[in-house]
Amino acid sequence: MFNFSPRRGKGPAGARGYRAYVVGDIHGRVDLLEHLLAKIHADLQHRPARKALLVFVGDLIDRGPSSAQVLERLRTYRRERVRPVFLLGNHEEVLLRILGGDVSVVDSWLRFGGLQCLQSYGVPFARLRDRPAEEVVEIVRSAVPQHHVEFLETFVDSCRFGDYLFVHAGIRPGIEVDRQSQSDLRWIREPFLFDESDHGFVVVHGHTIRDEVEERPNRIGIDTGAYRSGVLTALAIENADRWLIDTRTAPEGTASAGD
Repeated sequence: MFNFSPRRGKGPAGARGYRAYVVGDIHGRVDLLEHLLAKIHADLQHRPARKALLVFVGDLIDRGPSSAQVLERLRTYRRERVRPVFLLGNHEEVLLRILGGDVSVVDSWLRFGGLQCLQSYGVPFARLRDRPAEEVVEIVRSAVPQHHVEFLETFVDSCRFGDYLFVHAGIRPGIEVDRQSQSDLRWIREPFLFDESDHGFVVVHGHTIRDEVEERPNRIGIDTGAYRSGVLTALAIENADRWLIDTRTAPEGTASAGD
């Protein structure tokens, strides 16, 4: 867990001296990732920050067509005064389990985006047809390069940022942060989504798709279903201010179609 100066005041505020950009579930859409990064970089030029975090809430992979390209882009991401932080989503968890030899999740992974993930690594569908799970595991191991595996193994489960907590899915209400299970942080929906209690911080999460950012007093959901909607969203937080950036408009300074 990354921890950036918890603080409490009248309203939620970020960690002192930092700005955070928290990016929702990308799910293999490298085109949207590039678009959103351009907009975040433009925002940093328009209103510079001394230090910034660029936090990805997980589910970088699966469903969309470019999982391998997303991982490579972010594995090699470098920008002055911007520190990237990567949270492990349930889709990354499943891929790591398969790479570790877990055959029990192979069929469900292929149905819920793993097929597209393997295709991004150059594995044709025909190679997977009617293969037993044990053979699929070996195909995955041969397709995913070791530097991507090592990158995924660096991901963390949470990041505390002042009066905010960034996680992939949510938290189990009533349980201290340091006692939360990895399963809940990566997979939970109910009862977290319907809980209205004050957690002592605002949870910023992905995992559950909504047409628009879902903002409630105790949580903010930023998964806008990029792989199917074409809308990838980031929440920016600095001190007591927060604002949204998404891919529905061209990056600042870029001519739109028809201009």
